[in-house]
Amino acid sequence: MSLSRAPRDIARRLSEKGRAKSDGWRRETFTLPRLDARAKAREWFDRYPKAAYMTEIEFWRELDDGQIEFVMRRLPSAD
Repeated sequence: MSLSRAPRDIARRLSEKGRAKSDGWRRETFTLPRLDARAKAREWFDRYPKAAYMTEIEFWRELDDGQIEFVMRRLPSAD
């Protein structure tokens, strides 16, 4: 079996490997203008309160075009 070493193939394999492991968290990635990003994060915190779902912004960065890319993370259900 020959494995390609092209960057896109390596990235694809790592992505598939990452999806296979479930750590119990639900994650969703968004890319939105700054004000919309704040509203979306607030929506998540309102819908999935931190005390019950351990909701948090796991990662965020500002892109060159001024948009915000961020990952929201929460537990799948509250006790």
